[in-house]
Amino acid sequence: MKWKTHIAAAIVGTALITAYSGYTLLETFVLPSNVVSMKSVSAESTSGTSSSTSSSSSSSTSKKSTTSSTTTSSGSSSSSDAVVTDKSYEDDNIKITIKEKTVDDTQVYIADIYVKDSSYLNSGLADNSFGENLKEKTSEITSNVGAILAINGDFYGFRDTGYVMRNGYLYRSTSAGSDQDDLVVYEDGTMEIVNEGDVTASELKEKGATDIYSFGPGLVSNGKILVSENTEVSQSMSSNPRTAIGMVESGHYVMIVSDGRTSESQGLSLYELAGVMKDSGCTVAYNLDGGGSSTMVFNCTVVNKPTTNGNTISERSVSDIIYIGK
Repeated sequence: MKWKTHIAAAIVGTALITAYSGYTLLETFVLPSNVVSMKSVSAESTSGTSSSTSSSSSSSTSKKSTTSSTTTSSGSSSSSDAVVTDKSYEDDNIKITIKEKTVDDTQVYIADIYVKDSSYLNSGLADNSFGENLKEKTSEITSNVGAILAINGDFYGFRDTGYVMRNGYLYRSTSAGSDQDDLVVYEDGTMEIVNEGDVTASELKEKGATDIYSFGPGLVSNGKILVSENTEVSQSMSSNPRTAIGMVESGHYVMIVSDGRTSESQGLSLYELAGVMKDSGCTVAYNLDGGGSSTMVFNCTVVNKPTTNGNTISERSVSDIIYIGK
């Protein structure tokens, strides 16, 4: 009978290990955790209180300001006198022009953006909340926030380190180390590439940062390309769909998305992407999450051809977006 007891114990043990492993995978990749609602952040900012998801995180008043606006039939926030085409948008505060070009057998979508002030450059989160495993398609987040133009962000939820600051609130201050380049957006609308090994998130907040993105690497700084022809993100191939954002000067920005992984578009290397950003006039430029995440949405329409495997054109769900609008 002892052998039956051992077999039963082995079966129970295997079942427990399988259940635990299954839960661990769910917790890591599916179940939302450490969730902070943007609504609660806004309420805390208004009341003057603060909270955080890490020891040095703190809140501040959102950079958004209240202005008179209406909503277009497509769902995006806009001025009542806006002039809109399928490739452009212009009102008293925002001007956007989107053009397409072919770079090294790859279709590239370039949005040239002018805004009256930095309050029109914002971040949006999936489910309007910060937390692990919170994901929505770029177009869904875009619709939720009423954006005119949007691109996918840094997919902060894919990692548990790296600074995360959105619209003035510091959600995560855990450094990813000296190999991590971040993009910092300041209250005056300027952008800067920094290294997490050189500065803390709290120090950046004290300098006036409103948004910090932690994907990278930095592509352009002071008008000079930072990457070489051999530079590549560790988890990606040499040629990929890409997403990047850059600044020509405060109030003048560029957002770029490229196709890739298809017979029509092979994708760009980081060096090629940096060249496109510099050629677009950027003095600062930064690489965001690419691959299947790369998506640009204009007036609630997906502009590019997002794909993960090259066989199906469809959006990947992501943690966050960067958008133009109120």
